[in-house]
Amino acid sequence: MSFEYPQDFRYLDTHEYVRLDGEIATIGITEFAVDQMGDVVFLELPEIGDLVTKGETFGTIESVKAVEDLSSPITGTVIERNEALIESPEEVADDPYGEGWFLKVRINDPDEVLDALTADEYRAQVEGE
Repeated sequence: MSFEYPQDFRYLDTHEYVRLDGEIATIGITEFAVDQMGDVVFLELPEIGDLVTKGETFGTIESVKAVEDLSSPITGTVIERNEALIESPEEVADDPYGEGWFLKVRINDPDEVLDALTADEYRAQVEGE
């Protein structure tokens, strides 16, 4: 299977992605991660107004195979969470980079994202190149 790695995103080695749009970061998990997990059955996300901290757990995703912690690629305040995905977590598989986003965060320091992997670095890691 061939996975997408949007070039304007940054990635964590734990398979979360972040897309910056000014001071707003959109966070989710990669198509590769969704494929590896199988059918997603539960998603736990922080509340609006909560602080997420780079490198720390902000929630969990549960599939028929495993429960995985979600790590934040950036520090900031949650301004929106994907309620539709909390209601129907299996839909993350349909469009992980579009409608399958988890959080929108008002970021404290956009330079934090520079520590994350580029699309090419992430692709090389997951494809074992």
